[in-house]
Amino acid sequence: MTLSVLPADVSVPEGHIALAHRLADAAGAVIRSYYRTPVTVFDKADDSPVTVADREAESAMRRLIAAEAPGHGIYGEEWGVENADADWVWVLDPVDGTKAFIAGQPSFGTLIALLYKGVPVLGIIDQCVQRERWLGVAGRPTTFNGAPVRVRACPDVKLATLYATAPEMFKGGDEAAWNRLRPLAKLPRYGADCYAYGLLALGFVDLVVEASLQPYDYCALVPVVTGAGGLMTDWQGRPLGLGSDGRVIAAGDAACHAAAQAVLTAQP
Repeated sequence: MTLSVLPADVSVPEGHIALAHRLADAAGAVIRSYYRTPVTVFDKADDSPVTVADREAESAMRRLIAAEAPGHGIYGEEWGVENADADWVWVLDPVDGTKAFIAGQPSFGTLIALLYKGVPVLGIIDQCVQRERWLGVAGRPTTFNGAPVRVRACPDVKLATLYATAPEMFKGGDEAAWNRLRPLAKLPRYGADCYAYGLLALGFVDLVVEASLQPYDYCALVPVVTGAGGLMTDWQGRPLGLGSDGRVIAAGDAACHAAAQAVLTAQP
């Protein structure tokens, strides 16, 4: 799939939105049953952790998609890719923030994206323990538990609350770029995983900059951030999709986004 602009005459069907909510409900029921219990932790090939909650939650979502939208594609973190050439593709991260989940910290979330011809047009961030859900749909305002939300103004990085999940996600030249940006922010913070993007949509965080991400880490976040009035791109300012390089900038204010991008892409 290649990046493209959503055609003006395409809207997300109500049935797809309803299915997205059911996917989040199904994943949440699984995850809550394992939260703060002594679950076994497995190591993937890349040494990242995974639990039975991750795997069972994604399986539950995939079963629903197979039953209700059998022609759709799926790109899942735990169980791989199916029908990737379909016009509509679900991108699933059952537990974004598995390390937080393992530690009993409620900053993880389930990420559900729906792409149309490579463009993220629907996104859900679901924090099932706290019963918090963000929904972003192309052409509509982002909602938080059903109520519209909006980013806040922040025209300068020097005024910004800035988040990244962890410093080790920045490697090589990315680490140098991050180290140029981080000291400029008023309040740099680590942690929160996908929750930081939800806080950005609510107007409590101004800037999230990350690297080393996979499509299931960011696709769902794009409609949430943009539907709240924010901007989310790669470090070069390009739209995000399955083929992006894993470097993202999300900002509530376009001026703050531009300033952060200039710092990140500056030649040393």
